[in-house]
Amino acid sequence: QVQLVESGGGLVQPGGSLELSCAKSGSTISIYVMGWYRQAPGMQQRELVASITSGGTTNYADSVKGRFTMSRDNAKNTVYLQMSALKPEDTAVYYCNARRSPLNAWGQGTQVTVSS
Repeated sequence: QVQLVESGGGLVQPGGSLELSCAKSGSTISIYVMGWYRQAPGMQQRELVASITSGGTTNYADSVKGRFTMSRDNAKNTVYLQMSALKPEDTAVYYCNARRSPLNAWGQGTQVTVSS
């Protein structure tokens, strides 16, 4: 069974930085498409923030390009989301996702609040 455990969320002032981590149990993350999604308050759907393919190609939502960086450490079986220049509209629960058909696994989420 795949387990994804996120950490690193918290309260940060606008303009600040945070780094989220997602540790995966079981098989290596290198064979999965790993993604970070977020669900803002009052929103019913999660939006894709960033993803990284098994080949290492990253993709970002337009709203976070230039501010967020996703990376992968295969040795630690962990992916990261480095967030900088944070804005109040980045406030959300951030979820880690691992996809490799037919598997589609989610972490429990970590809260990020950007507020002064």
